[in-house]
Formats: sequence, structure tokens, C-alpha cells
Amino acid sequence: MRDAYHEELDSIGEGLVEMARLVGSAIGRATTAILDSDLKLAESVIAADEKVDELQHELEARAIALLARQQPVATDLRIVVTSLRMSADLERSGDLAQHVGKLTRLRYPNRAVPHDLHATILEMGQLAQRLMAKAAEVIITKDVDLALQLENDDDEMDLLHRALFQHLMDDRWKHGIETAVDVTLLGRYYERFADHAVSVAKRVVYLVTGEHADEIQAAPAPVEGA
Repeated sequence: MRDAYHEELDSIGEGLVEMARLVGSAIGRATTAILDSDLKLAESVIAADEKVDELQHELEARAIALLARQQPVATDLRIVVTSLRMSADLERSGDLAQHVGKLTRLRYPNRAVPHDLHATILEMGQLAQRLMAKAAEVIITKDVDLALQLENDDDEMDLLHRALFQHLMDDRWKHGIETAVDVTLLGRYYERFADHAVSVAKRVVYLVTGEHADEIQAAPAPVEGA
């Protein structure tokens, strides 16, 4: 019975990895769709979010069943509860990728992103995909050091987000209010997507150590020879 129990715990982890990979792929494809005004690709991103939602519901059902049947304590309880929270982060990430796809559809056949911002949006999309790929790796490896790196990686997204706003506030902006709103929303979608990837990594830190990532990062470094 204990073997079956741990297999179920493992399957929850595998479900999280699959969710992370799906939403990482989704944000990459959504970025291509919005930059190329590719309606067919955008529709595929929108439709694919249903699979992410289904996975979350399945994972929640398995986790709740485990809590009811096994009444886990200590580390096992932490795994189940933390997994539920990670699945919520990943589901929201999928929604954000879907929002990018829906914006593509809304503006089709026109392009939502002006040409002079293509490079910035492309970089934000690629970074979002890399952050989620790293979050998936953290779920698999339980590598605390790698997990803690994600917050530093997210600083790059914050810089891109600020650069986007500076462009919007520039007196030379000539693309109108509607496009300004679209670009503002896009920047927010990518910034929030990155935040969710960081949140997943932080939850892995808590799962492994029982401490919150912020507490570990704030702790003073050990003195050599002490």
C-alpha cells in the first residue's frame, strides 16, 4: 500500500512537469502568433489551454483523494499541499498564454505589436519560455540552488517590462491608444507569466527544505572557519 501511495505522489509530480512543459510551449507559440498575426496558431494556443485545465483538475482530484485516504503528515503533507499550489500557478500561466492568443485573434488580420517593439516582445516571450523550462527542471530535480536562481533571472523580465513602458511613454509614440493598451496588456501577461514560474520554483524550495525561499536568501552566509 505504501508503494502505491508513493507512486501516486510521484504521479502528481509528473503531472506538474507536464503542465509546466505545456504552458512553456504555449507562451512560445503565442508569442509567434502575436508577432506574425498567425490566427491558426493563436487558435491552437487558445484551444490547448483546455488540456492544462484538465490536468490541473486531475491533479487536484488525486491530491485531495490522497489527503482523505492517507492523511499524510510532515514531508508528505508538504508535498501534497505545495503541489496543489504549484498547479494553480501553472494553470494561471496557461491562461496568460491564452490571453496572448486571444489578443492575436482580436486584432487579426492587423498586428497588435508595432514593428519597432517586435524585438522586445520576442525577447519577453523567449525569456518567459526559458523561465518555465527552468521551473520544470526544478520540479524534476528538486535543485534548490537552481530554484533560487530563477528570481535573479526574473529581474531580466522586469527590465524588459520597464523598457516597454518607457517606449509607451515616449513623446514620439505614434501608434495610437488602442495599440498602447494592447502592448501594455502584453507586457503585463509576460511579466505575470514569469512571476508564476518563479513562484513554482519557490514552492519547490519550500517542499525540499521546509523553509521559504525568501528566508533562505535573506540568511547571512556562513563565516568561513566558524
